[in-house]
Amino acid sequence: MTFKYDSNNKYHRLGKNILVVIASLIIFAELWWFIAELIDSRVLPTSPETFEALKNFLSDGYLGISAWDYISSSLVLFLKGFLLAFVVAVPLGLILGFSKTLNTFVTPVVEVLRPIAPMAWAPIFIYGISYGVGPVLVVFIGIFFPLLTNIIFGVKKIDPSLVDAARTLGANKVQVFTKVMAPSSIPYVMNGVKVGLGVGWMCIVAAEMYSPVAIGVGYCISNMCMSGMWDSTFAMLIVIAVLGILTTSLSEYLQKYISKRMGVE
Repeated sequence: MTFKYDSNNKYHRLGKNILVVIASLIIFAELWWFIAELIDSRVLPTSPETFEALKNFLSDGYLGISAWDYISSSLVLFLKGFLLAFVVAVPLGLILGFSKTLNTFVTPVVEVLRPIAPMAWAPIFIYGISYGVGPVLVVFIGIFFPLLTNIIFGVKKIDPSLVDAARTLGANKVQVFTKVMAPSSIPYVMNGVKVGLGVGWMCIVAAEMYSPVAIGVGYCISNMCMSGMWDSTFAMLIVIAVLGILTTSLSEYLQKYISKRMGVE
């Protein structure tokens, strides 16, 4: 029996992608090292110095607090903001996409608020409402609008023939909404989640720089930067990047899995 090598084999593609990613990161680290040595700036540490600071942070923590305590603090605030945005945006987006009248009524308000940068709300939420709740609300705003607009768009993109077929079979408005509209919009919900998660990480880090009680990765960056610990500051940027990649990768996996189960992909 002769084994035929299949270049399209999924394991081959996975291995190839992993090698490309590793090569990309190595080249990036080397380029970073070269630029840091070239400009010789105290603000831009070399990649070895940064990775050494990262190792020290993960093993020893910072200011007597472990690395996990900082990371978990940010994760908790982030997840609270995400869950709040999800609970509000999903039903609201489905309703606005389903009802033309409500969509016309609410859209002007959404379009007025949506362009406002989430961080513009940070001083209001943090100093005006609560030091602890403020960062959660900033994350909520950052995730809410990408999620809402994706869901509304998804509902509007549903094939009208599916709705007509359901009505022909005797489905009422509630049944059309729950049996056709909601399930068909799930891929768009997941796409909104993916986009919102990326924005959410930007929001939580920046919000923690405002809040005097939010002791997370944003606090570390602010404090390290003001102390002139540039290698540690860049190490924290790596931590944030990894957290962002992990959460968006998880959402992307869930999106593909759900879409496949629904027969969309």
